[in-house]
Amino acid sequence: MRRLIFITVAAAAIIAAAALSGIGQPASARGDTMPPRLVTTTGHGVVTAVPDDVTVTAGVQTQATTAADALSQNSAAMQKVVDALKQAGGTKLQTEEVSLYPQTDTNGNVTGYVAQDSVSAHSDVAHAGGLVDAAVAAGANTVDGPTLGLSNQDALYLQALQRALADAKAKAAALAEAGNFTVGVVSSVTEQSQSSPPIVFKAASTAAVPASTPIEPGTQDVTADVTVTFEIQ
Repeated sequence: MRRLIFITVAAAAIIAAAALSGIGQPASARGDTMPPRLVTTTGHGVVTAVPDDVTVTAGVQTQATTAADALSQNSAAMQKVVDALKQAGGTKLQTEEVSLYPQTDTNGNVTGYVAQDSVSAHSDVAHAGGLVDAAVAAGANTVDGPTLGLSNQDALYLQALQRALADAKAKAAALAEAGNFTVGVVSSVTEQSQSSPPIVFKAASTAAVPASTPIEPGTQDVTADVTVTFEIQ
């Protein structure tokens, strides 16, 4: 019995010694690692370009005493507008809206019906004014746009991302100089994209359109934002 008790006590002593062996030793000796020191900055990148893609939306609104007549007249008039847009070089034609609704008097009685249809067409900037002129000449009495865009939007956004990352690195370097530390490798990058709203021109009136509607493209910014975390030394 005494021999059994001795063996049990000795085993317990060995386990306790193993559990306490790391006390008082450095973290590295115990296999622990210190979390990396980090610095996080944000970067903003901008690429400015001249819009080269234009979208014009033209439509026809007609009125008649019956719904069928309003829609029939509208369809015939709208077909002329569609043909005119194609002849003027419009591409990617797409119907935007077809609507039909009643008109009522002050007593709520139906007095007639209004039908409306609109279609959008694309072109380059040089021919955008011609699209407006052709649509109105063909009978369009509503015009929206042109909406100006960039055909190479994706490529420009990648450039903006590169500039945003460079901006974040520059800010981290400035902090390193002020804080007396060295910027290490990138730990993480988070993209926070920002797309600029399209530039839209609203025609004041379609009743008196100039012989050649002028379209000025101006410029458009493509922007990108990133949040970057660097390890520091």
